[in-house]
Amino acid sequence: MLRKPLLYTLLGVASLITVVPLLYMLSLSLQTEAETLSAEAVLVPESPQWGNYAELFVRAPFGDFIVNSLVVAGAITLAHLVFDPLVGYVFAKFRFPLRNTLFVALLATLMVPFFVRMIPLYVLMANLGWLNTYQGLITPFLMDAFGIFLMRQFIQPIPDDLISAARIDGASELRVYWSVILPQTRPALAVLGLFTFVFQWNEFLWPLVATSTPEMRTIPVGLTLFNQEYFTLWHLTAAGSVILFVPTAVLFVLTQRYFVRGIALTGLK
Repeated sequence: MLRKPLLYTLLGVASLITVVPLLYMLSLSLQTEAETLSAEAVLVPESPQWGNYAELFVRAPFGDFIVNSLVVAGAITLAHLVFDPLVGYVFAKFRFPLRNTLFVALLATLMVPFFVRMIPLYVLMANLGWLNTYQGLITPFLMDAFGIFLMRQFIQPIPDDLISAARIDGASELRVYWSVILPQTRPALAVLGLFTFVFQWNEFLWPLVATSTPEMRTIPVGLTLFNQEYFTLWHLTAAGSVILFVPTAVLFVLTQRYFVRGIALTGLK
């Protein structure tokens, strides 16, 4: 009898611990500079300063930062949604020499830290003349071993009879992939899209290394450099953090139902 109330209490406490820092960040973004530097923490601003967000765009080119992040994260996410399920389908449903060896080699790349690949990648982008450009930020991340693994694992349980029936009806391999495979992988695609977008939206190291002008910086890099320049303006830094947080939160809300559906489908399989 006590299990459910105890469980709900623990979930409520855990949710509160998670939400409170976000609420305080929002509160901090609406405070005056004097309130942020006060000896006592101000939980609710006396007069919300919505102008802090406008001031943020005046002091730094946050419009460029946001556009760059949207372009880079959006393009990489779109590329993953196109290429990762296609490669995953090949590994899941086709038989060819060294298939398992190639798949293991692909998974092995997950164990290689990005720091190891960063220097040769930087040299390659420099030789191509792609530093401080969109193609230099996007091209190195067009596909991902984790995304291929995720899609391969989700596609593998799909019955081969469905694919065989489509082929008997005269469907081409592309038609089979588009009409039979993809409709059944929507939950996995939603998860892949969310993970990819959130990771790339928050990516800091490569945009820091590959860009050299404010006009090409993404919002995590721009916000960090802004904080270094205006390190006492915590209310503006918090406003930038809210802007950084909102798109990923909205995307999660929009794709949340696919997570539930994905769990249900996985249980049926």
